[in-house]
Amino acid sequence: YPISESIVPVPWASMKQAQVLMTMVDRDGTPLNLEPRVVLSNVVAKLAELGLHAVTACEFEFYVLDRERDRKGLPQAPINPATGQRETANEVYGITELDGFMSLLKDIDEAAAEQGVPASGATAEFAPGQYEINLNHEHDAVRAGDHAVMLRHLIGAIARKHNFIASFMAKPFMGQAGNGLHVHCSLLDEKGNNIFDNGTNEGSIKLRHAIGGLQATLGEAMPFFAPNLNSYRRFEPNLFVPVNRAWGYNNRSVAFRVPAGSHSAMRVEHRVSGADANPYLVLAAILAGIHYGIVNEIDPGEPAEGNACDSMDETIPFYLPSALKRLRNSTIIREYFGDQYVDVYAETKMLEFDKFQRAISPLEYDWYL
Repeated sequence: YPISESIVPVPWASMKQAQVLMTMVDRDGTPLNLEPRVVLSNVVAKLAELGLHAVTACEFEFYVLDRERDRKGLPQAPINPATGQRETANEVYGITELDGFMSLLKDIDEAAAEQGVPASGATAEFAPGQYEINLNHEHDAVRAGDHAVMLRHLIGAIARKHNFIASFMAKPFMGQAGNGLHVHCSLLDEKGNNIFDNGTNEGSIKLRHAIGGLQATLGEAMPFFAPNLNSYRRFEPNLFVPVNRAWGYNNRSVAFRVPAGSHSAMRVEHRVSGADANPYLVLAAILAGIHYGIVNEIDPGEPAEGNACDSMDETIPFYLPSALKRLRNSTIIREYFGDQYVDVYAETKMLEFDKFQRAISPLEYDWYL
């Protein structure tokens, strides 16, 4: 069934078109708990029982790629329309890297505005052709998931219109930065007060408990943050990608970062997920962890200083089959997602892995033929 008030124009279409978000119901007319949007709604309801609601914002990293692959069939960086040369620069936050793709980025910005997706401007990231586009903070976590799904879809559509590919693959290039989906989250009470703010730079005890819950649930939730075999290629030491449960203040090497800023905007930035993940499930897993930590008053330990991503935590499953086994044996995540969803998700992803295993890679022919 169509979701109320979700119909929007499709500005990149060749004729007048509209798109609408859909939902599914069970046989008795109740929301279908196999739908990721419903899973997120259920976790949001648990927070509401505490008189709390989440304010969230998603940040997507992605690659703009040439539509043609190289002679080996591998993806390649795009040719800059302004220079006619293939992109090679790694100028994070650079301005010149944006200039040649301004028409593409302008169309993305305008399409987002027409569809009511609150996206902010693009920044160049750590690799040739890699960019980040952020969504503004949203007081409705389910709506934030809608915006994330719509943004990723429209970026891909606009890129194709400009004869590029927009890839949200977690690790399209070995030796280059991966694509992350970072999520900022704060919690407001019924009076609109940020419960993470206690007037200090350190934040409240509930902020610490929330981070403790995220630490406690990370292992079980990994298949939602890293849903594909390729997703786990992002996780290597010293790449400013989380490889353990560390947290810290304004530290981009940790899994759970408390950004600098005003006290009223005190929040957690969850930095684990890849851009290939389902935004509804990512938000649901994050909010479940935060809820669990606050209810059980879990202490996260001391904040990390300096480089916190030089050592991988062996208790976190950084391989898809291991992560799915952990999810199947989960206790905490099952409480929030439900047994049916966990079982179906794990089985589906394991079948995908089995199908992958039945394909012989070119490297196997190079090594063993």
